[in-house]
Amino acid sequence: MIYKVCAFYQFAALPDFRELREPLRAFCAGLSLKGSVLLAQEGINGTIAGAPEAIDAFAHELAHGALFGGRLNNLELKCSTAQAMPFGRLKVRLKKEIVTLGDAAADPTRQVGIYVDAAEWNALITSPDTLVLDTRNAFEVAMGTFEGAVDPDIKSFGQFKDFVSQQLDPARHRRVAMFCTGGIRCEKASAHLLARGFAEVYHLRGGILKYLEEVPEAQSRWRGECFVFDERVALGHGLQEIGLRERDKDAARDE
Repeated sequence: MIYKVCAFYQFAALPDFRELREPLRAFCAGLSLKGSVLLAQEGINGTIAGAPEAIDAFAHELAHGALFGGRLNNLELKCSTAQAMPFGRLKVRLKKEIVTLGDAAADPTRQVGIYVDAAEWNALITSPDTLVLDTRNAFEVAMGTFEGAVDPDIKSFGQFKDFVSQQLDPARHRRVAMFCTGGIRCEKASAHLLARGFAEVYHLRGGILKYLEEVPEAQSRWRGECFVFDERVALGHGLQEIGLRERDKDAARDE
């Protein structure tokens, strides 16, 4: 059986997120889905896997069903496949943030940077006046990144704001382009930079996964592999599985 894997998120006001946990868990369990879902007042974030028709039913419920009542009308979805089930169980957890930065001023429901589609990304990052910034942790960056991107050398996304305060300057870095695996970290990072006076902030819509899916390898400026937070470990161009290997996956864990 070929499993469908869906990574998804949306920043949206969910003041009732605690009450949503059990109905969402029951819905996923009823579809025999496995993976991890995070719920917070600021939105939803997760990666799940299951039969293709079950994933389709899940995505439809989030975007159009009664459970969220139309609040997830701009859901970011990225789907790929796996030869084996990449998760051991289903987890639906409540969090303070769906991606932990620890900056109350960084509110993606209020303001975010300029989205850049995968087809336009190469032109942006090759411009000499653009600072290209990888917002992922050091383990992920070591596995693969875009040519010329700055590595903030952080162990977790929560340290990103310290990197910004110590290394970046709105007066000098007037155009910043950021990326991450699926788009959620760089979307929140863009809100953080805008709140601190950076004038021109861009981020890759759909993240590295969307870029690897849409941009032909011959035209790609991506080098290496893209770490994913499941048992497939890493994906390459066309979202092909790199294959399971002996790695210290715990070293790469991030929120």
